[in-house]
Amino acid sequence: MWGIGLLKGLGFTFKMLFQPKVTTKYPDEPIEMPNRFRGIQHFEPEKCIVCNQCARICPTGCITLVGKPNPDPEKKGKVIDTYDINFELCILCDLCTEVCPTEAVVMSNNWELATYSRDNLLKDLKWLDENNTNIREENV
Repeated sequence: MWGIGLLKGLGFTFKMLFQPKVTTKYPDEPIEMPNRFRGIQHFEPEKCIVCNQCARICPTGCITLVGKPNPDPEKKGKVIDTYDINFELCILCDLCTEVCPTEAVVMSNNWELATYSRDNLLKDLKWLDENNTNIREENV
């Protein structure tokens, strides 16, 4: 009785040996993500008006944004001082990019954040500005 099931399983396995393989050699060959894939944020500090909308709408509270008064007395408003995202908490929900009025925060197709330490998941203004690989086509 169990021999029939075993033969069916072996038959299926033998049939699948000749099918094309669907695995990739990941570290050696990069994985091509779809255009609408939500990856890590890219931040452009020169566009930021320090409105704090991205930090307020974030459901996990992983965004920290601090501004200071503009040192140029002729210009009003604030300039950005610090902008940090804790990717340990970030769920990549895309809400921070949707609410940004100047499109200073955009999503990229970059998704690789693997690290051995949780401390490396706290990304600052400089890192987020340099994370400009694979920006979505509609944000270019």
